Amino acid sequence: MNAPRFLAQLLSLTLILTTGLPNALATPGEDMADAAERFLASLNADQKAKATFPLQNDERFNWHFIPKTRNGLQVKEMTPEQRPLAFGLLNSAMSQRGFLKATTIMSLEQILHELEQGRGRFARDPELYHFSVFGTPGRNHTWAWRVEGHHLSLNFTIVKGTMTSVTPSFFGTNPAEVRSGPRKGLRVLGAEEDWARLLVQSLNDEQKKIAIVAEDAPNDIITVADRRARVLEPKGLALSSMSEPQATLLWGIIREYIGRARRELAAEELEKIEQSGKSAIFFAWAGSVKSGERHYYRVQGPTFLLEYDNTQNDANHVHAVWRDLQNDFGEDLLKKHYNEAH
Repeated sequence: MNAPRFLAQLLSLTLILTTGLPNALATPGEDMADAAERFLASLNADQKAKATFPLQNDERFNWHFIPKTRNGLQVKEMTPEQRPLAFGLLNSAMSQRGFLKATTIMSLEQILHELEQGRGRFARDPELYHFSVFGTPGRNHTWAWRVEGHHLSLNFTIVKGTMTSVTPSFFGTNPAEVRSGPRKGLRVLGAEEDWARLLVQSLNDEQKKIAIVAEDAPNDIITVADRRARVLEPKGLALSSMSEPQATLLWGIIREYIGRARRELAAEELEKIEQSGKSAIFFAWAGSVKSGERHYYRVQGPTFLLEYDNTQNDANHVHAVWRDLQNDFGEDLLKKHYNEAH
């Protein structure tokens, strides 16, 4: 290895260790602001023009999880010294589990590249993920940011440096299970599937009549990348109609999704879900209850919606999303902020 490359990689490792970890004394909003400022300060003028947008720009709502042309600064366009700063920003908002899921999803693009051998319609590239910052980051500022690419869309809004929205939050995997090669057996979103299948299989016949809302699963999550999420019908089986072990499984699903976010943020979201009324939480399933066959489920309450679909590529292709029915893109927080300001 030549000396310049070795020094660049050593610098990258040092930056990961010193900037990638949240500050134990800082709030999530402060950590995100500090990480965003470090990242933006490392960019040249052309890079910054790609990475930044006004807070009110409609681009903030232009989210999706399919392969497509996107705005923002690609990882591919960053120097080795800038990349750890970008991922330090991502790490500032995620739990260890969430960060690992997100970065492993990025790495699956290399597996798709090898499986398709150039035959697919889209380029498969682990570096084809985009970082975007909306507004001006600061410890007391109102701003937002996004990390997005194929099968990943993570959206964060910070209001006055303290109040944070972490949705829409989309994770997908193709393949859902790697079936050959050195990473055979890898299931990035395996827990999201397993909690739900254990729950549906635990239901008695009367419960299944209510919970299983269709014999076949839809071809994708129903809300897709809608600008606003909505309550879906039929709702399915109520939490209040479940046994204690079944309720534990349902909360396992919820915590698996919410727990992708940083611990403090996840705790706030779980408290909000609990305060909205546990009796108003529902579980619905569609499709087969057998592993390896087409299936779909959703969990929804007064404030949130979780959707999961595994039907494509012979039921080996997962789409899973967490939506806030009131506060996607921080809309509820921003509304209150602007009302107070005026």
